[in-house]
Amino acid sequence: MYLLVVDDVWDGKPWETIKLPLVNENCGSRIITTTRSIAVASCLSSESNNVYKMKPLSFDDSRRLLFKRAFGSENISFTHLGSVPDEILRKCDGLPLAIIAISSMLADQHAKCEWDRVLNDIGSALAKKPGAENMTTILSMSYFDIPHRQRTCLLYLSVFPEDSVIEKQCLITRWIAEGFIQEQEGRTKYEIGGGYFNDLINRSMIQPIDVEYGEAEACRVHDIILDYLKCKAVEENFVTSLDSAEHAYTSEYKIRRLCLNNCNEEHVALWGSVVLSHVRSVTIFGQPLQTSLLRSAVVRLLDLGDCSDMSDLHLSSIEKLLHLKYLRVSSCSITELPGKIGELQHLQTLDVRYTRIKELPPGIAKLQRLAHLYVDWDVTFPDGMIGQMLNLEERRAYGVQSYEQQKSLQEFSKLTKLRTLEIRCNLTIPDGLEGMIQIVEIYIYLEALLSSCNLHNLYIMNFPGGYPLSLDKRHPPSPCSLRKLCFKRWAIYKVPNWMGFLENLKVLELVIIKVGPEDIETLGAIPSLHFLKLSTDGGTDGSIVIHPSNGFRCLKYFSICIYACGTSLEFEVGSMPMVEHVNLEFSVHKEECLNGASNLGIHHLSSLSKFEVTLSNNYVSHDLVEGEDNCTARCVASVINTIETLPNSSVSFKQWWDEDECEHFLRSWGECNQRIGELLT
Repeated sequence: MYLLVVDDVWDGKPWETIKLPLVNENCGSRIITTTRSIAVASCLSSESNNVYKMKPLSFDDSRRLLFKRAFGSENISFTHLGSVPDEILRKCDGLPLAIIAISSMLADQHAKCEWDRVLNDIGSALAKKPGAENMTTILSMSYFDIPHRQRTCLLYLSVFPEDSVIEKQCLITRWIAEGFIQEQEGRTKYEIGGGYFNDLINRSMIQPIDVEYGEAEACRVHDIILDYLKCKAVEENFVTSLDSAEHAYTSEYKIRRLCLNNCNEEHVALWGSVVLSHVRSVTIFGQPLQTSLLRSAVVRLLDLGDCSDMSDLHLSSIEKLLHLKYLRVSSCSITELPGKIGELQHLQTLDVRYTRIKELPPGIAKLQRLAHLYVDWDVTFPDGMIGQMLNLEERRAYGVQSYEQQKSLQEFSKLTKLRTLEIRCNLTIPDGLEGMIQIVEIYIYLEALLSSCNLHNLYIMNFPGGYPLSLDKRHPPSPCSLRKLCFKRWAIYKVPNWMGFLENLKVLELVIIKVGPEDIETLGAIPSLHFLKLSTDGGTDGSIVIHPSNGFRCLKYFSICIYACGTSLEFEVGSMPMVEHVNLEFSVHKEECLNGASNLGIHHLSSLSKFEVTLSNNYVSHDLVEGEDNCTARCVASVINTIETLPNSSVSFKQWWDEDECEHFLRSWGECNQRIGELLT
């Protein structure tokens, strides 16, 4: 019997050789490997639940490590240093490499002025300071291990200030505009950029933020890594930034990417003499730059999204930037886009969210290279414009606010390159026959969208009138390219049979009036489904049972919210064999609300690592586990106790007060059936 630890594995291939002499005779031997790459970890592990993702050190552990490395003891009091150690540790953010590097710089340094100096050095070329050589060497190894194209994309993050939350879609579209991503057959540039983004997360070079359905919507760069990247960017003249204070800007340097943090008039004056003739990319944080950028006609990227106090006047001559590919503004003082914006024939990305723009000018239709359009949901389009934007790949938050506007939905079916579409309805449906006719027309338009063979991601939100949607009549062609299909706050009557044949679907979110065994059977048949989120009033016979024969062979995340009372949920032995994360939400007012459920069979989920349960009620005590006599409390306590006995599993329990009285699912269905009857009539 042996215990073997293989530290810091960079590649999965050598492991195939290392493991050959390691005989497995079921004697209880264990092999532990460490790696900074999630992809390598998956390669080394035979089962996904054997991968343990290291968390940052807690603040107390970080503090002990800092003082032990700096002074040889973690128990000595250093009150004279005040809050400086805590501020340094907040910068390190639980990263052991950063703490060790900084503590070596502070070894036997008891004077507060030395600690103040190191604190000020973090974020200002710390990687070049004496004592940081080991940290820089380790970071360099990780940096140069990245393929060249992804390395360039990582270096580009030096543009952003410390502690920035960087939106994924903004970052990828900027990479595209800069020319870092080359299109490949069968994949768009945005999809390739998404792969680069995920690879940098898997290599632990960027930190994921706002993770939904297994994908991060944003990222952040650790201060220590950002400091290294900024030093690298200066060395290679990759980005010219005011953060690079020690860099001497002379005529021998051609400024190609300019990043300004314009906080005061001194910065504006400093940059007034800089030659901008070679600038390709401009990012400004703070105040608008007084020096005109329009003299540099070769600018391809202009990001003013974090630039305050802008007005319509700042964009009045934007059409002079003939090579512009990316434009982002977000000042609330901007009320309209200039009419000549249609002359920007190379524009690929236009982002005007968080402005006061309410209508796009007709000239937008001339932007035949426009692929990514980001506007607020309540912005309107001139009639017929959508159908002319033939290169559009992504349109998020398209708002339908009137009956006339809903007719524009049929124009999206003409866009053969469209991959992502999000529709938000916010219109009032009149009563009577007129309202019914409008609802039927919405059905027709949405069915046409589902029939599109090009969409990868479709989000439909906020259906008015309370009438459930029927999806049986028309269905996507086969093969279908849909990866994500999300109906939010928009109910369907039943799961259509064709949904079980969506071979590429990974994410599905549905609101179903009532869930029957046939619905579970259809959902389980979706071959590539990884994330399933359901909301319902209840099960057709008062129960929702997940059988091992239902499928769900690839499912990793399962969430279900049961609004009404009287439905039991049960996981049988062998069901959902790969599910790692389960989230349950239901109402509990009395014993009958659970319809006889005990521990839900949650212990039958063999791969479960995270379980979340939320109860809404006006009855149960906040202390459910200790000392409750009612059956509801005993059931919840049984579920929690069962989870806590599972290996590698964590449980999260929440309870919130609901003033509504207990409503049985049969009553809720009766009201729904009445509305459906009116619609059919």
